[in-house]
Amino acid sequence: MIVRTLDEITGTEADVRSENWRSRRIVLAKEGVGFSVHETTLYAGTESTFWYANHVEAVFVTSGEGEIEDLGTGAVHPLAPGTLYLLNDHDKHVVRPRTEIRCVCVFNPPVTGREVHDENGVYPLVTESPAPA
Repeated sequence: MIVRTLDEITGTEADVRSENWRSRRIVLAKEGVGFSVHETTLYAGTESTFWYANHVEAVFVTSGEGEIEDLGTGAVHPLAPGTLYLLNDHDKHVVRPRTEIRCVCVFNPPVTGREVHDENGVYPLVTESPAPA
């Protein structure tokens, strides 16, 4: 069993920040469970383009408001607490938080924590063997 708190992650290499967002990676590939879990904060008034060409991501909004635009279709969807979006087709998208948005994100395959978004907003596919039990 693994039990972790956000306080334990804060300020470590699992606490990743950019100008537009902060991602605290709670469960990573090294745990060997087939997915990763992140608590992400998207800062108000920013605009972030993402394209997870190598991952499927589910995002559940716990607080804040904004919108997500599907760049493939042009559809714009509101984001508010209780909203989940699933990037099941590796959808290229833009997130525009009106207020600070906090959300829980799940990635498959799991991220290692070393990925960095490239110029297209893509995480490379980095694999890692699970840590020994």
